Amino acid sequence: MGPHLTAILLGLLLTIAGDANATDATVTAKIVVPTRDVATTADTDFFFPLLNLALSKTIASDGPFETSYHPLVLSSARILSKLDKGDGIDVVWTSTSTSREQNFRPVPISLLRELADYKVLLINADEQPRFNRIATLEDLKTLRAGVGGHWPDAKLLSNNGFNIATSIYYESLFKMLAAKRFDFFSRGLFEAWYDLEQHPDMGLTIEKTLMLYYPAPFYFFVRKDNKALADRLERGLKIAQADGSFDALLNSIPAFRRGNEEFNQHKRKVFTLESKY
Repeated sequence: MGPHLTAILLGLLLTIAGDANATDATVTAKIVVPTRDVATTADTDFFFPLLNLALSKTIASDGPFETSYHPLVLSSARILSKLDKGDGIDVVWTSTSTSREQNFRPVPISLLRELADYKVLLINADEQPRFNRIATLEDLKTLRAGVGGHWPDAKLLSNNGFNIATSIYYESLFKMLAAKRFDFFSRGLFEAWYDLEQHPDMGLTIEKTLMLYYPAPFYFFVRKDNKALADRLERGLKIAQADGSFDALLNSIPAFRRGNEEFNQHKRKVFTLESKY
């Protein structure tokens, strides 16, 4: 084969490759997120918009996208099962744990920062005097904590020496607390005031003197083999952090602003737990 023909064939191959790349750049990425059995304002007003924000920051490099909710309402266990199997779920947002990081691919940017790492306690309103007497972490451990049975927090609290009561049903935990089947329900700064607003007639309140600290970052998770999507989300989140749009979205949520106020006041006694997931 002469050099002239070789050059022509090489040019054709490069053209085909270029056309393929151009086609790939115009393919719309379709990304499905779960429809949870219990959706909070954090899901609808923050995590889903944040996902779209991160993806929008990478359109120039990665192409267009469409996001949608799964057509079926799913429990947390089924959501993770479908993600693992590649069965109609592409991205979830949830708190991390050792097993989740082993089974899925996390996007290692904390979506809630300190709002997830610091917790206040939801209690029965008539129990505040009892909590006023809590001086040490060991004092708090004499009380019973309520927690979702499938949450990483359940293992963490148990491994830190707490006696826990569990339910797989989110709403049941509020009813159990109101019925005094346990003493407190640990809630992140991003969710506590929203929880209270949603359960106004149950005699509950946010405990006034204590705060728990343990790193509990919320991440976007994708399938273990979906490195491309994880990389795109990480790049998009970093761009959003750099240009201020991440913080603008975070601060647009009233419950998040209230949690930030509580964190910045530094008036509570903070008990640090070990990250034993």
